[in-house]
Amino acid sequence: MTAGLLFDLMMALAVLGTAAWTLAARTQFAAVIGFVATGLLLSLVWVRLGAVDVALTEAAIGAGATGVIILYVVARLRGGTAEISAATPSRAQRALAALLAVAVGGVLALAVLNLPDPAPSLAEAALAGSAPLGLGNPVSAVLMAHRGLDTLLESVVLVFAVLAVWSMAADHRWGGAPGPVFRREESGPLSLLARVLPPVGIVVGIYIAWVGADAPGGKFQGGTILAAMWILPWIAGLARPPSITDWRLRLMIAAGPLTFLCVGLAGFAVADGFLSYPPSFAKPLILLIEAAMTLSVAAALACLIAGPPERRLPPESMAADRR
Repeated sequence: MTAGLLFDLMMALAVLGTAAWTLAARTQFAAVIGFVATGLLLSLVWVRLGAVDVALTEAAIGAGATGVIILYVVARLRGGTAEISAATPSRAQRALAALLAVAVGGVLALAVLNLPDPAPSLAEAALAGSAPLGLGNPVSAVLMAHRGLDTLLESVVLVFAVLAVWSMAADHRWGGAPGPVFRREESGPLSLLARVLPPVGIVVGIYIAWVGADAPGGKFQGGTILAAMWILPWIAGLARPPSITDWRLRLMIAAGPLTFLCVGLAGFAVADGFLSYPPSFAKPLILLIEAAMTLSVAAALACLIAGPPERRLPPESMAADRR
């Protein structure tokens, strides 16, 4: 047995073990930690399969952002034991869910074991067609050049999604801060995570967004990590979200789409048309868009998780926001 095969077997056992532990966890917080650990192990599995972009997406969205969202739900459901127990699935439902999970896992395993070697890829063709851009990551080249309009529309959809969530607030709460006020956690695992992870996560998120032009990564993965690092201290009661009337928050949400649109319109004057890049300035312009989009993705996702305004701020706080 080779060292690589032994490592793969240990990884598979670790994934199954953390998944089983998550299902058997007696507390909600322990289940969330198990879910995040399983997601991080799955990221390593994707790396072993050679899908680094998928691994980063799994780590940022599957384990990071989704784990924080579930932790947010757990924090909001504190004291709701009766409602949670009433919705507990029966043994038959659990058995059916287990059978479906085994079936899906078996199909996926069969598909992976029967992949062609080498796997078909259009990465070289994408890079060859985008050589004037100066990008080393074929995924970024496709998203920013060949499908630039789709990427622009995706960024605009995020803004409208935030507006839709904010519009769900009652009229007397409009202009307030989204989400509830959580009790400050002075000790415990949640307080430790909220103090230790954000400094590291912010650096990692910025790095992943920066290297996305030449290596696996990008604005969506980096922005998702930054959003999670903002939500975590809020759940622990160490920070509070700003009012939706805060102009800085609104500017952060709109910065990405506005920058993208301005660069796209500039293509009429300096290149061949809308969303066209002049060869000598293509990479700097794309990096500018990526930086602005990272900020917007982080702010938009954080606002989507926080939800609509739930409380009015004191008059002095609202006046400070307007200034």
